[in-house]
Amino acid sequence: VRQSEAVPLYLSEMAPARYRGAFSNGFQFSLCLGALAATVVNYGAEKIKAGWGWRLSLGLAGVPAVLLTVGAIFLPETPNSLVQQGKGRGEVKALLQKIRGVDAVDEELDDIVAANATGQAGDNGLRLILSQRRYRPQLAMAFLIPSFTQLTGINAIGFYAPVLLRTIGMSESAALLSTIVMVIISSTSTFASMLLVDRFGRRTLLVLGGVQMFLSEVLIGGIMAAKLRDEGQVSRAYAVVLIFLIAIYSTGFGWSWGPLSWLIPSEIFPLEVRSAGQSITVASGFVFTILVAQYFLAMLCRLKAWLFFFFAGWILVMTAFAYLFLPETKGIPIEQIGNLWGRHWYWKRVVGVEEVDDGQKL
Repeated sequence: VRQSEAVPLYLSEMAPARYRGAFSNGFQFSLCLGALAATVVNYGAEKIKAGWGWRLSLGLAGVPAVLLTVGAIFLPETPNSLVQQGKGRGEVKALLQKIRGVDAVDEELDDIVAANATGQAGDNGLRLILSQRRYRPQLAMAFLIPSFTQLTGINAIGFYAPVLLRTIGMSESAALLSTIVMVIISSTSTFASMLLVDRFGRRTLLVLGGVQMFLSEVLIGGIMAAKLRDEGQVSRAYAVVLIFLIAIYSTGFGWSWGPLSWLIPSEIFPLEVRSAGQSITVASGFVFTILVAQYFLAMLCRLKAWLFFFFAGWILVMTAFAYLFLPETKGIPIEQIGNLWGRHWYWKRVVGVEEVDDGQKL
């Protein structure tokens, strides 16, 4: 949980604004590579007939944990964190110049110092983000974006892909192998997102990816509903079509909502509420992950093919939400993103004008 909270924020604060999307999407790409490694291990462990394969699968999970622990020792603090710790301006400026690769960093440093001063003048981050109107847009994004991401059905398909594939006639081994192929496809599309996000922007990828997932889900649900109604089962030919559509769906998720659900929340919070906002983001994601995983099989048994239309409906809602309510943050320095909400057609009404303790207007 701590990795999910800290790593996206760390990447967003360390990356230059023009490359922030690529660096942050690398987090999701790494998760995809980890999922691929885990799936390959599970596939190999399933082949061990002696019965101890599951021990190997669990034991190997400790390897990346060791690498993360050792690697964290050598990571520098972010400039934002150094300012919060009260470090001198010269030390922070030297770090900024090093990670940005340029000498002219005074403007960005001034933004960081000003944001830190705002945080110190206020209350603790969680109370601020929950109580003040100026943080309503960020609070909404912190809750809705990870929740929407789980309601695409991606984790349900990821958790139960072998089960789904076995229900349409595949053996257990073939189902696991098909899952490996899908994870490779998802990893490739996530890598593509790293190349596209800073060129075309966040909203464009979210909307186009949402359309791709929506059409895939509708076609999957339509085929399964028709075949299960007429024949009671899905033939091998249609099973291949379904696997292809699931791959298209996974590709759409991999270059849009998958990585961007980590990127967007990590870059929209002002410094004074950044940790609290990311905590809400991670908590919302895990809550909805648990809910979807817990009730997926029961919903599958009751709704059958209509479950895919259920997820498609949510994809339609979240795509419209991204188009209407999410401002574009491409290329904007992280400490200046807060200015976008006051210029947005809807959020400027929510933020409004409020009084702070010293009587100044916000």
